[in-house]
Amino acid sequence: MGKKKEKKNYTRDKPQQRSTESFLCTMEAYETLCAGEYTRLSDNPEIKAAVNKIADLVSSMTIHLMENTEKGDIRVKDELAKKIDINPNPYMTRKTFLSVIVRTLLLEGDGNCFVYPRTKNGLLEELVPLPPGNVSCVPDGYGYQILYNGIAYSPENMLHFVMNPRADYPWMGEGYRVNLKDVANNLRQAAKTKKGFMESKWKPSLIVKVDSTADEFSTPEGRRELRKQYLDTSEAGEPWMLPAEIFDVHEIKPLSLQDLAINDAVMLDKKTVAAILDVPPFIVGAGEYNKDVWDNFISTKIKTFCNGIEQELTKKLLISPRRYFRFNARSLYSYDIEKLSNVGCNLYTRGLMEGNEVREWIDMPPKEGLDKLVILENYIPQGMIGDQKKLIQNGGGEDGS
Repeated sequence: MGKKKEKKNYTRDKPQQRSTESFLCTMEAYETLCAGEYTRLSDNPEIKAAVNKIADLVSSMTIHLMENTEKGDIRVKDELAKKIDINPNPYMTRKTFLSVIVRTLLLEGDGNCFVYPRTKNGLLEELVPLPPGNVSCVPDGYGYQILYNGIAYSPENMLHFVMNPRADYPWMGEGYRVNLKDVANNLRQAAKTKKGFMESKWKPSLIVKVDSTADEFSTPEGRRELRKQYLDTSEAGEPWMLPAEIFDVHEIKPLSLQDLAINDAVMLDKKTVAAILDVPPFIVGAGEYNKDVWDNFISTKIKTFCNGIEQELTKKLLISPRRYFRFNARSLYSYDIEKLSNVGCNLYTRGLMEGNEVREWIDMPPKEGLDKLVILENYIPQGMIGDQKKLIQNGGGEDGS
């Protein structure tokens, strides 16, 4: 008979259990599970200043309804133009209405703003900005649907203003919330550090070393008596008279904000905010005003920002292919009265502008007789340019004498 094989018993190690209690009591768990203080981007002073400036500039421009003609584009002044430029909503002005759109795009709406055009009897009655928290977009194949309070709307029936289109969904905008989050936290922490430093009790600027063998130094009453006897003076600027064997005075320099390098870090974060929002640094308190930088800001950031609003209004509200909306950005440039007057006078004397148009540039009321085009140094009406007498080169009269 064969030998019976012995059966060996194998036991596995007891699984090690991690102490969840010990982990939850660590600082790592606190930093991981407990979020820091939440502050909205609109509460940051630098971000708020930049957004307020953009909203103020965009809402200050008038909206013109233009029409293509054979002689060029002309401005149309009808009820639709009045509705958009003067009274888009019964509860707010044009400036307030555009400010809501800009602020929603830059902050609350994260690159998207929805406006519902309410009609009555086939005519536009009002434009209603929708709260960004109540609106969402649902992809539908290549397109999408807009959900507002559980009701689906077609994009053709809703004004959808977009900023920074996303790569995966081009019809969806993308804001600056992620890019500005860390910078806003840095600025908030710098403000807290500066506030705490300024509110803290100042460290003494003098350290007085006293011989510990002195009996008076052993009790608070004795120390007060020593300070009263040797350090307190009756008159400002009076010198101290101290025994050299007992006292040793050292002067120390208190720590300043310059030593902490907070100002340099704050200035760098402000410039970062300005770069992300594409505004001049002096708007957020970094640097000084520069006219050329301001005009470039109007020509690039503000005009391109308005182009999206112009195109959406034109696409959704107008039926005629010959009409379009346009913002009047000329008033935003840094012009002075002297420059406007010189340009206007040159155009007036060359027959390119009427006198009342020049007066409108410099905010003066029109006058009778200045609504005609004139030319040359004689300031005669343009239609009578052929009636003036020609001077003969030799200086004689009509008969050559």
